[in-house]
Amino acid sequence: MLYLERIEEQLKEKKEDFVSFGAAQKQDLAQYLSVLDEISGMTSLEIEKLISESENVGAIPSAEIDGLDRFCACFGISWNNHEEARKWAGEVLSGRTTFAADGSQYYSEKETSLPVGAVQIGWFENPHNSEESYEKDAELTILSPNDLLKDQEEPIQPDSRVNEARFIGEVKKVGEFLTKKRGWQDRGERMPLAFFDGTLLVSFALPQTQLQKKFIQELINLVRHSREMKVPFLGYIDRSLSRDLLNLIDAASDKITSRTQTLHDGGLLHSEDADTENVLKNWGDRTPFCYSKRKGLDSFIDPETERSLVGFTYLQTTGDSLPARLDIPAWVYESGLLDEVLDVVRAECVIGLGYPYAIETADQTAVISFRDRQILLGALQDFAKENKLNFSVSRKNASKGRRR
Repeated sequence: MLYLERIEEQLKEKKEDFVSFGAAQKQDLAQYLSVLDEISGMTSLEIEKLISESENVGAIPSAEIDGLDRFCACFGISWNNHEEARKWAGEVLSGRTTFAADGSQYYSEKETSLPVGAVQIGWFENPHNSEESYEKDAELTILSPNDLLKDQEEPIQPDSRVNEARFIGEVKKVGEFLTKKRGWQDRGERMPLAFFDGTLLVSFALPQTQLQKKFIQELINLVRHSREMKVPFLGYIDRSLSRDLLNLIDAASDKITSRTQTLHDGGLLHSEDADTENVLKNWGDRTPFCYSKRKGLDSFIDPETERSLVGFTYLQTTGDSLPARLDIPAWVYESGLLDEVLDVVRAECVIGLGYPYAIETADQTAVISFRDRQILLGALQDFAKENKLNFSVSRKNASKGRRR
């Protein structure tokens, strides 16, 4: 239990730390924005040449930047009320299938005498068609002690096995949708779109474990599968802490910028500082598409093009909060589908009040609540008793369940 007076005492004691950090952040913001403005006046080829000798450039702006006056592709549409916005969103989504998958997990850890895990993958497929019903469902997998402890190429903690099962399950569901929608152009359908909840650009410190390499390869395979099926999908990150654009600015400028990491890309593009003019001023504005060039992501480089298989854009999905980051397969931009994809994301965010409705619904479908955990533990106890297994639930956990 927290006590308000102690919180206030601690905040008062740390006041100078907060003030000095805020001042450094404001100074860094001004420097970065100044250089970003200079970059925005250059062509993509000029920028690429300028940063060619740098080790970690973070991002390479695409040719989209060539036609922009600043680092923003403005949406240019506004409404008088939410009813008008919903009407626009309805027109964008009508007859178009959107899909999202999300996962939830549970690991017993010290709650049970034997290690047990559970993963539930939820998905939501909406055809936005009055003649077709949507699909909202979930798939539960129980992970036995053998699933968690056996057949390990390297030592892996049981909770990491649960993480792996959830991740693989989410990737699998998105991949199944991409396969299902193959040939949508030939059938005369509107472009479908799948949402993956999280980044497509997973990076780990070297040396990487086999499990980490597996995570990366699964995403690379999914991106390649999307390209082969010609069905777009994207990774949606609501509050990204990435610094790819900041690294681009560092690489393009000789100016001294902060190494204390007071900023991230989102704070650069949409600041709460009243004295700063935001790069992304209005709802729906976005940054030009950039190819990822983050250090440590060499696995994502396409050997044929020598560019990353994945790029990104930041999209302002609310009026006053930080923009969302969208990790998007490069083929989507190169095929001319980017604008349509982004309109679908905008429409989903209108319906979901700032967050894609498809992801929100998939999350609600997948979630394993505290009540669900108690039901699971009860079922495990009954199962163990029926099969005469040496299995028990800790008294501490049972006490918590009664008190909550």
